[in-house]
Amino acid sequence: MFSPVIKLPIIETETISGIQKKENVVTLFFDGCCKGNPGPGGAGAVLYKNGEEIWNDSCFVGERVTNNVAEYTGLIIGMKQAVNLGIKSLIVNGDSLLVIKQMKGEFKVSSENLRELYKTAKILEKSLNVISYNHVYRKDNKRADALSNEGLVKTKEATIL
Repeated sequence: MFSPVIKLPIIETETISGIQKKENVVTLFFDGCCKGNPGPGGAGAVLYKNGEEIWNDSCFVGERVTNNVAEYTGLIIGMKQAVNLGIKSLIVNGDSLLVIKQMKGEFKVSSENLRELYKTAKILEKSLNVISYNHVYRKDNKRADALSNEGLVKTKEATIL
């Protein structure tokens, strides 16, 4: 027997350290950084449930990558973890206007370097029932920014690309 998907309402309850606390929703913050463009890159992502951090990670992206590649990598590692945790409703926040607008379909993906990363993120997106993408300012993305910088110091063996 077919059972319909029930989408739980998002209820704003309070704000904690600039992060809106919501019931039954997980929020992903992602970031990428690059020292030189192109240059060595790192990526980071953090998941919050009801305003509490439940997971974080960072990785070294590569020796000669662009900032946009690092940003997409942060998005992908966070989305992969959300899918692995069985999360079905996700709010995605990032300070890369390009990545957010491309994921929303507002900008075309014209760069060959980004096309495969974009496709990977879109495949991950299909595992979710509800997703929203929001551009946030860098000041509101400090945890993911710190993680992306941590990724710069990780070894090449940790590279996911």
